Amino acid sequence: MKTVQAIKKPNESFVLQNSVQLNEPLVLVFGNRYMLESDQIYDEVRALFPNGHIVFGTTSGEIIDDKVLDGTVVLTAIEFEKSSVLVKRSNVDDFNNDDEKLGESLIAEFPKENLKHLFVISEGSTVNGSALIEGLEQIKNTTYGLSGGLCGDDDRFERTLASYNENPKEGEIIAIGFYGDTLEITSSNYGGWTNFGPERIITKSNGNILHELDGKPALDLYKTYLGEKAKELPKSALLYPLSVKATEDAEPLVRTILNIDEKDNTMILAGDVPEGSRVQLMMSSVDDIANGAFHAAELAMNGRKKDPELALLISCIGRKLVMDQRTEEEIEEVKAVIGNNTVISGFYSYGEMAPFSGQDSCKLHNQTMTLTLFSE
Repeated sequence: MKTVQAIKKPNESFVLQNSVQLNEPLVLVFGNRYMLESDQIYDEVRALFPNGHIVFGTTSGEIIDDKVLDGTVVLTAIEFEKSSVLVKRSNVDDFNNDDEKLGESLIAEFPKENLKHLFVISEGSTVNGSALIEGLEQIKNTTYGLSGGLCGDDDRFERTLASYNENPKEGEIIAIGFYGDTLEITSSNYGGWTNFGPERIITKSNGNILHELDGKPALDLYKTYLGEKAKELPKSALLYPLSVKATEDAEPLVRTILNIDEKDNTMILAGDVPEGSRVQLMMSSVDDIANGAFHAAELAMNGRKKDPELALLISCIGRKLVMDQRTEEEIEEVKAVIGNNTVISGFYSYGEMAPFSGQDSCKLHNQTMTLTLFSE
């Protein structure tokens, strides 16, 4: 595996961190939405990698090595010497925002023989991540893994962009299939958030839209808890996500509020919130989040035969807001576990995709650190 990384700051060209000749590399470009709206961004990357498979995604912060950047574009180009990649794209508009059908259609485009892993970079403004995963796993077997994340737009929640071999645009969902006998790919996630306050029952919901808790308008209850911070919704909701437990035996999932609908008095979350689920508010601290990142890295390394050569990190915007000036500490915790020789890239997101530890089925998470580790 060969890699090249680069950073682009506003009104500047890409600055290469190293220079290696690459043949048909996978080029992952994660960046600030305003910078990826430039009409020249695709041509600029294409000039650097004329035969590359170029994938774009907007972020709520960019990760490269042990640094967390804001308002930049980070690029990681990877040549797999013993393996191959296949990239496919789709758009939510082509499926009338039926995210499950989109997922079914997208996975059908990938030959299953020797498919080791599917990594997904999805638009993050409107997509129901749970439904998308359900579609992607419609014909799932245990021979390949699934991970990825939802694009971000800092804490603005205005629009997210992604693309494959073209300028970034809205509504795009990109899937990258990794093929090869020698590939070793592991993924994991962990949060570090604590429940507080009373447990409530979801009495009315529709997919990822939350209407009522204990028979009362959910948005009204949530505003009561937030107090003065309710004026800053939906941004302030990132500090107080919901723990959602669908059944007594189910693992609790964390759900971040992507937006609110004042007219209908509802909250739109990044994934499904089934009726009958038990929910609680959550909170965290800097130390808890850093420890969570360390634990996520331990889980990803558990049982690996080879040291990772590449790590794709997707962490949640809510974690970044809690960490504030100390955000890089969670990346440093990850690096302490996976080693200094691993190339690190990634971004802060509106949602993360990965299975729970020891399970095959992928889930949509919020407020977690998610790692996908690669070696050939």
